[in-house]
Amino acid sequence: MRMWLTIVVFLFGGMALLAQTKAGGIVVDQEGEPVPFANIVFPGSSQGTISNDNGRFYLESDQTFQTLSVSFVGYATREVTLEGRVNLELRIVLEEGEQLDEVVVYVGRQSKKNNPAVDILRKIWAKKRTNGLRKYEQYTYDAYEKIEFDLNTIDSALMQSRVFKGMEFVFQDLDTSRITGKTYLPIFLNEKFTRVYGDNAMDLEKQEVLGNKNSGFSNNQAILAFVQDLYSDYDIYDNYLKFFDKSFTSPLSRTGVDTYNYVLADSAFLEDKWCYNILYYPRRKNELTFKGDFWVNDTTFAVKKINLQLTRSANINWVKEIYIEQEFEVLSDSVFLLKRDYMLSDFAFNKKEESRGVYGKRTTVYDHYAFDQPRPREFYKAEADPFHPEVYQRPDSFWATNRLEALNKDEQGVYSMLDTLKTVPRFRSYYNLVSILGSGYVEIDKWNLDLGDIYSVVGYNDAEGWRVRGGARTYFGQNDPWRLEGYLAYGFADHKVKYGLSGKFLLDRKLRLILSGGNRRDVEQMGLNLTATTDVLGRSAASGSVLTVGNNNRLTSINLSTAALEMEPVRNLRLRIGGSFRTLRSALPDAFSLDYLDPEAPGGIASSIRQFDLITTLVYTPGRETIGYGVERRDVNDTYSNLFLQYTRGLQGFLQSDFDYSKWQFSYTQPWQLGGLGRLRTTLEAGKTFGEVPLGLLSVVPGNQTLFSIYSTFPNLDFYEFVTDTYVAAHLEHNFNGRLFSRLPLLRNWNLREIVGLRGAWGELSDANRQLSSPANIPLQAPDQKVYWEYSVGVGNIFKVFRIDFNFRGNYLSRPEARPFSVTGAFGFHF
Repeated sequence: MRMWLTIVVFLFGGMALLAQTKAGGIVVDQEGEPVPFANIVFPGSSQGTISNDNGRFYLESDQTFQTLSVSFVGYATREVTLEGRVNLELRIVLEEGEQLDEVVVYVGRQSKKNNPAVDILRKIWAKKRTNGLRKYEQYTYDAYEKIEFDLNTIDSALMQSRVFKGMEFVFQDLDTSRITGKTYLPIFLNEKFTRVYGDNAMDLEKQEVLGNKNSGFSNNQAILAFVQDLYSDYDIYDNYLKFFDKSFTSPLSRTGVDTYNYVLADSAFLEDKWCYNILYYPRRKNELTFKGDFWVNDTTFAVKKINLQLTRSANINWVKEIYIEQEFEVLSDSVFLLKRDYMLSDFAFNKKEESRGVYGKRTTVYDHYAFDQPRPREFYKAEADPFHPEVYQRPDSFWATNRLEALNKDEQGVYSMLDTLKTVPRFRSYYNLVSILGSGYVEIDKWNLDLGDIYSVVGYNDAEGWRVRGGARTYFGQNDPWRLEGYLAYGFADHKVKYGLSGKFLLDRKLRLILSGGNRRDVEQMGLNLTATTDVLGRSAASGSVLTVGNNNRLTSINLSTAALEMEPVRNLRLRIGGSFRTLRSALPDAFSLDYLDPEAPGGIASSIRQFDLITTLVYTPGRETIGYGVERRDVNDTYSNLFLQYTRGLQGFLQSDFDYSKWQFSYTQPWQLGGLGRLRTTLEAGKTFGEVPLGLLSVVPGNQTLFSIYSTFPNLDFYEFVTDTYVAAHLEHNFNGRLFSRLPLLRNWNLREIVGLRGAWGELSDANRQLSSPANIPLQAPDQKVYWEYSVGVGNIFKVFRIDFNFRGNYLSRPEARPFSVTGAFGFHF
């Protein structure tokens, strides 16, 4: 969410090289209504485009053309004379009529039966598993990727605005987009050269990054991770294409016939191969779909060329345009291999034609294919280090040799322009503001120190009242091998100072061997997670929430010290061995007691817990992508599963520790992309404690008394309402991404999104543990009669940023002060 702010800040920040022929305007019918998805081409070429939902189009070519051909099913083809090289305000009127010359006419919604385009599509499905790289046992190729971000819709008003005072020189690098016709200013460029090895027989692939070079925000890891996540790889033959955390139906999908209209528009030779041209456009509005066309060979039924353009009505935020082109080369008579992949995204606050925004462009060029060169399995298992310093320090001679597509004049100027821009004080001020919003820290470069986190400066709870917090961390660079961090906090009701100190050191970069430790004294709302905290810096979201429901007084004063050794022997498999020593006592003893029976304590009752634990944790996150090689790395994606296994052994007597016990805990979280049905997230948790322990060491079913929607909690449970020593819990949350609302006429234009949730927990508490904590002043009950469950229905994407959930309690309604219903919400920037 904060990373998105980094890009958004530039939306209002901030003449062209002319192509040989430019054409743009609007296509309308005889009534003056826009004609969406009309086919616009330069006659005698394969260069063309399709009008958008509002009938508007833009097309340019390096060649000179005198006419423009405009057609759409059910209308007579219109030939338009171009008066000059630049023709940007054309108004083209199509008249209803039939097309002759043996071309079958289709009008509006196309039939799925007796449609030659659909017949060709079925042959594409049958052949797709034997096309391209899949024809060979092994393969190798080079891939050169270029990602660029540009400010767009640059006009004289913007250039003369106070925002750019002192930075007018940047406008010397303006260019014009061949897709949209808008002027743009490059602000970021990243180049990457990769060698890819694959074995289809063993189903293995290895990518070796040999060079990486960037400009602009090269030291901002948050932005680099954001960019890397935006442009993940995709295959047009897949049923769904994932962009910006959304699943778009591919026009080559097996479900495409239910989503798109298909028209066989033309046939011609492309590089001596006879190909069919198929036009496609969506059957319904407000769905995640494209419009465009593709050329497919008549014998192999492999795609030779395809373009995809986002429909303007698609339910996606902050993205006005998506345009994709892929070209395939013919290696032999029957092998089509990807040659070039181009993607343009137009990020903007709204989808109005005149709105300013940021272009994100990715170009990937593939070459030097080689096949049937076997390599042992060990070769693929030996991972190359993509973050080795040499990869980021390649000389100019390396790039001159390995760029598979040369930089144009404007791209060449980006590096020097941005180096100069960073010396301008006004730009430095803008950059510092963006960095603070994105990271939450204020950079003090001369001290190699960051102050923050600014998002946790103020909080409130019943024990501390209003609370202020200030912190700092060492920061020499994004790949520091060690980091120290700490904070101080003060509560105005309890008049006490709290603090936290932490240090971590990367001992071995290859094994990710990390030594860490720290100490924290603070007030914490325990019981928001089934797993006990070992974080010496963070607090649960409920610990300082200003808005809560009911009495939020079951707070704990914690003094926590930890030390641990962590390693990653296999990618995404982390092993952590450590120890923690905790002192726990109630922060408000009159309202919430942690008392337990202790024969050695005065009066036979103890009010505080001293506990030393040895903790072994195993975390496996297949599919997780990270960026960086220092002691702290940043996640690139959030679509990976998470398997967690932890064993805790309490040692009585060691450091005067109070209890001897063992605890096993397991959790499994899995996101599921369900194509056009949206995204499902599921979590399963289980755990058991062996031995007698008091309330402070038991497993609490996570309640939620805040007004915020927090996944993996139960919003209709109070804190400590259910306490267990054996538990099983499950959570399911599904976001339909507007799939249902898009079919309702009164709601489809609001781009709302439907969210449903179901969660349940079962647990029990032994008689011995009930007896041990009998002095506590809250009831100790577990959901052992039947599974406790809740369900929720919610609406997301309200004004693009808000979500509201209506939560219903399924049972245990007879309990005192049980909450049968609650309303929670969330705020965030999501595509």
